[in-house]
Amino acid sequence: MNAPAAGRVLVVDAGSASLHLVLVGGDDTVLARSDVGSPRELTDLGWVPPDAVGHRFVHGGPRLSGHTPVDGEVRSLLQEAAELAPLHLPPALHALDAVRRLLPDVPHVACLDTVFHARMPAAAREYAVPEEWRTRYGLRRYGFHGLSYAWALDRAARLLDRPADSLHLVLAHLGGGCSACAVRDGVSVDTTMGLTPLEGLVMSHRSGTVDPGALTWLQRRHGLTAEEIEDVLNHRSGLLGLSGTSDDTRDLVAARAAGDERAELALACFTHSARRAIASMAASLDRLDALVLTGEIGEDQPEVREEICAGLPVLGLAGPRAATPVFVVPTGEPQQIARETRAVLAA
Repeated sequence: MNAPAAGRVLVVDAGSASLHLVLVGGDDTVLARSDVGSPRELTDLGWVPPDAVGHRFVHGGPRLSGHTPVDGEVRSLLQEAAELAPLHLPPALHALDAVRRLLPDVPHVACLDTVFHARMPAAAREYAVPEEWRTRYGLRRYGFHGLSYAWALDRAARLLDRPADSLHLVLAHLGGGCSACAVRDGVSVDTTMGLTPLEGLVMSHRSGTVDPGALTWLQRRHGLTAEEIEDVLNHRSGLLGLSGTSDDTRDLVAARAAGDERAELALACFTHSARRAIASMAASLDRLDALVLTGEIGEDQPEVREEICAGLPVLGLAGPRAATPVFVVPTGEPQQIARETRAVLAA
């Protein structure tokens, strides 16, 4: 199962409508990148064959708590977890099967976003529901965006010139999906996403946290089915639901400048949600060494970043004499997946 420590890793990241492929060299250099419609198109890319393949999986479920080589048992456990991340895992499993058929002679590793949060304390992990729900159904907080957070933590440690295991940070991944995470001494101790990637911040077209009583009320009083509610919360809410026009903050910033009140509301809800999440994560720390922003919005939307930080003077994040540094870290999930793949195969 061993792959060369400096070997080429093909990173496979399957979305609901596309397949992102990145070939990463041993020094974290991106050698090639492609967004293709199907794994079959791999054969048309003309890339040098990889030494290993790392597959991104959003959810590992209750029985996979570490990055792991893929075999039949692991494939079955990932299938069991699919209902917990219905937007993400089915296409990832399809890509896994297809790429394993195309590249049967190289090792394949499942890299899980949930691994970063596996050491969360019980107080942050457990929901206040009966023990039967927690044990029989596995109802608990898992947390996501872990591969992004692992990369951002490493980069923040380098920027601060301090060991990662000495840092108290709030990390915020702001993109199509959004979450925040508290890191104490290099370990995730709290995060905003829960059993599924739907909980927490307002997102592009996901609602984030909604009063669970409102959802049962919609079922009992207005006859909405669980399937209808799930579809709306995952696909027609968030920035899209609030604005009615777009789930892209770039569009909404422009529309707000042109006087669109719904775009203004969408951005206000988004930035308020982010501030609330960052502040709540800081409550799990003894101090705040830095706020680290990553993800497409965190990287590319200075207007949104500034509005989030301007509303957090209580954390020392606002004004020209801000006491707490704010770092913007470009997303490095492909490179982190390549690192984790090599680490698994070297173990």
